[in-house]
Amino acid sequence: MIHVLKAGLLTTVQDLGRFGYQKDGVVACGAMDAIAHKTANWIVGNQANEATLEMTLSGPVIEFESDAVIAITGASIQPTIFGKKIDQHKPVYVRAGSILRCGYADYGCRAYLAIAGGFEVDRVMGSKSTYLRAKLGGWKGRALRKADQLPIGKETNQQLLVKQKLIHRLQSNADFSQANWSVPVWDYGINRKNITVRVTKGKQFDWFTETSRQQFTSLRYQITNESDRMGYRLQGAALQLKSDQQLLSEATSVGTIQVPSNGKPICLMKDRQTTGGYPKIAEVITADIPRIAQAKPGMFLRFHFVSLNEAEQALLNQNQREEQLQLAIRWKREER
Repeated sequence: MIHVLKAGLLTTVQDLGRFGYQKDGVVACGAMDAIAHKTANWIVGNQANEATLEMTLSGPVIEFESDAVIAITGASIQPTIFGKKIDQHKPVYVRAGSILRCGYADYGCRAYLAIAGGFEVDRVMGSKSTYLRAKLGGWKGRALRKADQLPIGKETNQQLLVKQKLIHRLQSNADFSQANWSVPVWDYGINRKNITVRVTKGKQFDWFTETSRQQFTSLRYQITNESDRMGYRLQGAALQLKSDQQLLSEATSVGTIQVPSNGKPICLMKDRQTTGGYPKIAEVITADIPRIAQAKPGMFLRFHFVSLNEAEQALLNQNQREEQLQLAIRWKREER
């Protein structure tokens, strides 16, 4: 069991998503940065789809009722146990009664906390992910609040062996111990101000004026404070249609960039609606969804068009890197 002493700005339970129900209007949800989510799970020995805590911009304060092995990945949030810094991207053993404090993200936007055994919450439509607008799934269908108590699942024999190795590394009177290995921080290609995002042409790309199509890639767009898990609202040059055309609602995807009547683009994210009636100028390639998920309000986006073949190759390369990372983590965990 973990006790939430402070919830952070927005902390939700997420797995890889809820699939098979979009035809009924139920969105997939899931971790905004699936790579960081999976990495955290692999580090503690969970399956990739086990639930983690997604922490946005600032993290929670958590007390552990029992001994646990945790990992934090994604955004840098300066986690500490009783004021002592712990490392991210590696397994950490924490004693019962320890208090974890997570600070503000100085790099990236979202961090992920995995715990060996996972979070024991009910699956709704096959997923533990939280859908905030529908108050569905996760922990009571909402973000975590002060005084919440989340149960922890049972650890496997292999997870218990890793825990024992970390206990042996524990120094006297210490509240935690860490492995002597870590995984590399995923290169999101972002700095503190700018991020380049690769896109393919949207279904209605040709509806926009030549000037607007050029502005879309030559100018920067700033992520506004009105951005959330549903979509990123962007501030910049207004994009114009060649003529006033009507569009029937049609399916949307994660990464769809639609343009409402005010001309300001919106990039749809994991909690997007399943259909939309705004023209779509572009689609963020799947490989760059984690990148944009780690971009904060106030940062600037630049869009770069690529071909479908380039988008597919980027995803294949990313999948290969993930497979190599998973194998490397498994080898380090099983190392004697």
